[in-house]
Amino acid sequence: MKFPVLSAAVAIGLIANGAALAADAQQLLKAKNCLACHTLDKKLVGPAYKDVAAKYKSRKDAQAYLEGKIRGGSNGVWGPVPMPPNGTVSADEAKTLASFILKVK
Repeated sequence: MKFPVLSAAVAIGLIANGAALAADAQQLLKAKNCLACHTLDKKLVGPAYKDVAAKYKSRKDAQAYLEGKIRGGSNGVWGPVPMPPNGTVSADEAKTLASFILKVK
């Protein structure tokens, strides 16, 4: 089996794009007050993002599912404390956040 060879410029672009996504997501986590209830690796009020990623990693619709939960909130999924809807998060921002969360380990 042959694998495509990436040029250095393409590889650097992919790495930079991933770093930009992480930076954008981390800014959004702060700006949208997500960090008031969540952390990357420890349960706070809501689950740690690493636990969210682990729970949904096998779901084929994980990206869309999390986008909906980020914007619409949820109740009873992670315990008795509901996650309120976040109406300040746009569809594009939810996409960025969900993509980032699903990559947390």
